[in-house]
Amino acid sequence: MYMILRIGPFIAAEWNFGGIPVWLHYVPGTVFRTNNEPFKAHMKNFTTLIVDLMKKEKLFFSQGGPIILSQIENEYGDMEWAYGDGAKPYAMWAANMALSQNIGVPWIMCQQYDAPDPVINTCNSFYCDQFTPNSVNKPKLWTENWPGWFQTFGDTNPHRPPEDIAFSVARFFQKGGSLQNYYMYHGGTNFGRTSGGPFITTSYDYDAPIDEYGLPRLPKWGHLKELHKAIKSSEHVLLYGKVTTISLGPLQEAHVYADSSGTCAAFIANMDDKTDKIVNFKNRSYNVPAWSVSILPDCKSVIFNTAKVSSQTSIIDMTIESLQVSVSGQEMGHMKWDVFTEKVGVWGKADFSTRGFVDHINTTKDLTDYLWYTTSFFVEENEDTLHNGSIPILAIESKGHAVQAFVNQELQGSGYGNGSKSSFKFKTPVHLKAGKNEIDLLSMTVGLQNGGPHYDSVGAGLTSVKIYGFRNGTVDLSPNIWNYKGEIYKGYLIHIGTSKIGLEGEHLTIYEADGLDNVKWMSTSNPPKNQPLTWYKAIVNPPSGTEPVALDMKYMGKGQAWLNGEPIGRYWPRKSSIHGECSSTCDYRGKFNPTKCRTGCGDPTQRWYHVPRSWFQPTGNVLVIFEEKGGDPTQISFSRRLVKGACSFIAEDYPSPRFDSLNISSNNDQDKPILHLNCPEGTLISTIEFASYGNPIGACGSYQRGSCHHPESVSVVERACLNKKECIVSLTKENFDNDPCPDVMKMFAVEVACG
Repeated sequence: MYMILRIGPFIAAEWNFGGIPVWLHYVPGTVFRTNNEPFKAHMKNFTTLIVDLMKKEKLFFSQGGPIILSQIENEYGDMEWAYGDGAKPYAMWAANMALSQNIGVPWIMCQQYDAPDPVINTCNSFYCDQFTPNSVNKPKLWTENWPGWFQTFGDTNPHRPPEDIAFSVARFFQKGGSLQNYYMYHGGTNFGRTSGGPFITTSYDYDAPIDEYGLPRLPKWGHLKELHKAIKSSEHVLLYGKVTTISLGPLQEAHVYADSSGTCAAFIANMDDKTDKIVNFKNRSYNVPAWSVSILPDCKSVIFNTAKVSSQTSIIDMTIESLQVSVSGQEMGHMKWDVFTEKVGVWGKADFSTRGFVDHINTTKDLTDYLWYTTSFFVEENEDTLHNGSIPILAIESKGHAVQAFVNQELQGSGYGNGSKSSFKFKTPVHLKAGKNEIDLLSMTVGLQNGGPHYDSVGAGLTSVKIYGFRNGTVDLSPNIWNYKGEIYKGYLIHIGTSKIGLEGEHLTIYEADGLDNVKWMSTSNPPKNQPLTWYKAIVNPPSGTEPVALDMKYMGKGQAWLNGEPIGRYWPRKSSIHGECSSTCDYRGKFNPTKCRTGCGDPTQRWYHVPRSWFQPTGNVLVIFEEKGGDPTQISFSRRLVKGACSFIAEDYPSPRFDSLNISSNNDQDKPILHLNCPEGTLISTIEFASYGNPIGACGSYQRGSCHHPESVSVVERACLNKKECIVSLTKENFDNDPCPDVMKMFAVEVACG
């Protein structure tokens, strides 16, 4: 496997602060991503450090290693307009600094339209077939093809159809592409507090061909695998042949690659996003579906079409497994929880007070998500609201990202921004008393800005606090004296274990093995529910089996979780709008954008949180939860991610499998499509849930017979597949000898269970 080394140091990637450490923002005189000497000095030091590490291990291709390209900066060309006169000199400096590292492989700059020779400018997009590098001496490189999209808390689930991804890749190589890279090919997890955005979910699954848990996402993974094989089958002529473009219609064209030996390969594209077309190419007719590309490695036979997905679809199940208490954690056979409740407001003595509000990020330096803003005010005994039944309204305005409002130690409500707008306004009724009233507002971040113009200067925290409804009008608490917790020294903060910002439990690291005994836990088999600012601890056994594991937090509110001191990450089963643009079907045709093909309206954006199996011990695992707003810990469970079945669908007009890796005994079978099914290791095809050769309708999980159905459909699949790990069924006369409907284009749909 070859590697593209993306050094950055700015990476975006929906990563906290774009991958650059927050402390660098507070180095005096530093301005990110412009012609700024302090920033450039740190950037050069970091780049040199990474390059030297790679050289030491001989990882560059010039040393016999796998690194074939190295990247400096990321998508700066899209941002240059915001940085004025400092932009161009910075971009050129970055390129020349990179070249001075002498790594022996080319340097690239993504979306850097003016990258100087020999640095190669590359394309990042859903489609890059129209991209051309800024010099005829540079190859056409696609460094980020987005096979899905990221999510923010409160968002629906994005999906990019495999047909469209395959179309984009085939078009890129059809039009002279040299290298294409998926971002992401393997989804991941933003453990701990690493997600940015703000509001990026802990899951970074990205609807990638390999999911967050390491399982192939089928049919996407399988369809792209077949695409790659089809393109590679013409590798030599694509590299060394000459290309000719032939118009086959207003939105149809062929690119023919041929060399001096007579070898010929062709791509036939139909860019019409609504209508299938029959085109004539080299005196043959080809039916090319809308928005698709057919690949002909011999300029005659179609071995792959991007719109015809023959790869199986996996049926995934999140199998719930209740938390199993370790022996040492049992109490009368019931799950035992240890509970610690945070103090509302600044814990201990306030470190400083000031009139008005401080910026959240400038105060915490991102060592924690949490910052308390506390003040108090007096209500006179004769205030009307205390006697006439009217209720004052607390109104809060914030730059982001979230706030919990407490009055006299009682939670009054919560306010949140979202992925499209961090700032928010929040109003809630409040119950006050005569005399002194304590106002404690817990400001929270949900990942820092990861990109955009001058993103490092985007702040967070409160900007206005008022109470409406008093006899004499509105009480503006904004200019009050506010108390804060933090140890500020020349603009820096020391690490969370010794500073006193955030929460007391954080300061005492009660989620780590060495800190578990730093507070007095209350043990109970009936833990408090719907209680804010509560830490929960349980000693649990690992889930059974070997499948990937997730923590099911559907019934919790919002907070963070740890297992054996490892940070699972932020959890927040925030529901998306039930009125969002979701669809039960997805039309792959036409240009994709992240609002297309959405699902999950009205559901939690993220219910399950990946916990690597390697984090578990055989017994005695310490699960720690910090709940911000209130939830039901007794409903927390593990889930195992299982492939419980598979579906496959083919039709008579699908390309033949002659370039497939499976061996088929009969030569006649080489001209017939095949259906392939495969169950995970350790399981077999246990049941044929559905099989129909004819014109079945529906989709995986909801197939139904159509008006045409071959009566032997189920028995054919049973003979070929039952009690086997994998099987193939070809559309041959041997399997389906009597045609039940000669005038109908036959399709074959199968669903099986794995067990």
